[in-house]
Amino acid sequence: MTGKHIILGVSGGIAAYKIATLVRLLIKAGTEVQVVMTPNAKEFITPLTLSTLSRKPVISEFFTRNTGEWHSHVDLGLWADVMVVAPATASTIGKMAHGIADNMLITTYLSAKCPVFVAPAMDLDMMAHPSTTANIALLRSYGCHIIEPATGELASHLVGKGRMEEPENIVKALQDFFATRADLAGKKVLITAGPTHEKIDPVRFIGNYSSGKMGYALAQEAADRGAQVTLVSGPVALSIKHPNVNVVNVESATEMLNACTEHFADSDIAIMCAAVADYAPEECAESKIKREKSKAPTLKLKKNPDIAATLGKNKKRGQILAGFALETDNEIVNATDKIRRKNLDFIVLNSLRDPGAGFRTDTNKITILDAIGKVYPYPLKPKSGVANDIINYIVNIRRIK
Repeated sequence: MTGKHIILGVSGGIAAYKIATLVRLLIKAGTEVQVVMTPNAKEFITPLTLSTLSRKPVISEFFTRNTGEWHSHVDLGLWADVMVVAPATASTIGKMAHGIADNMLITTYLSAKCPVFVAPAMDLDMMAHPSTTANIALLRSYGCHIIEPATGELASHLVGKGRMEEPENIVKALQDFFATRADLAGKKVLITAGPTHEKIDPVRFIGNYSSGKMGYALAQEAADRGAQVTLVSGPVALSIKHPNVNVVNVESATEMLNACTEHFADSDIAIMCAAVADYAPEECAESKIKREKSKAPTLKLKKNPDIAATLGKNKKRGQILAGFALETDNEIVNATDKIRRKNLDFIVLNSLRDPGAGFRTDTNKITILDAIGKVYPYPLKPKSGVANDIINYIVNIRRIK
């Protein structure tokens, strides 16, 4: 974990006394730790203790009262490689789940672009309460990693589940996480994203509703795990800033095919996530087509090249080629047929029948189908979580190959 940036969010529970040990262990592991405390947390352990151990001033308020210095939760969220909330009280978990941004810890959490780990700590009846279990389930659905509390004697002297996991085990969970984040180190990954626009004239085009969010989430995930990523992107209102990601901007299906052909030979993995237009106008008018009063113009179309099928014909031994299929009916049959026709290793199936899946959403619900007929369904998740599932699947089949 050497050189990793960690935000450590501390909320007001008796388990906060363990955070001194956690900070020491994280510093010993080579990380840089920024502690963010709720006001109530300062009743259990002093900021002076944690700032001394972390070698950084503790942040608790939005600004330092004596100097007026503003603490930017946005900058913190961009700085961190991971955020850990420990102890996470029932109150803090509830605020995280429902976006109640009334302190620095919660605003930092809501701004964080990094993975988030949550270590609950509370009395056993609070832990078992339906509101707490529902809030933890919500955090899981957002992609948070829950470090389950241990069972033992609690501050109330009752015995049950609710003890914050020991600092050593929290550090071990982070070490295991970062170990998996390097499982694509040295690999080259080609990803397509977004729609293609096929020009009718200088101001009109044929396209679709793809936002590119899924492809960009895949690029971020693969890059975070050590891969060198070439992201061939159609026209989208997105950007990505990662030293491992090279973005190649294209507009049409032909341009996307040319870019993919150029980079595929050197790629270990290719994920065809873009929603490529199936057809393009046979001719593109040089100037804007004027509306005629008598009749509408006839638009003659031609088939666009099948990018995934083209790459599939040139796939070499050891390369992994994945496709996407967005279907409205006969989903499994149609997706399975595409695996065969395009020589794919697997295909990621979306159905427009599933609420929250498909174009222009922040979530997705997928089913992965492989070339030997196995089907792996996944629940609805944020697209960052879906990207994690897809990359995990690729890592596993790479081990098999």
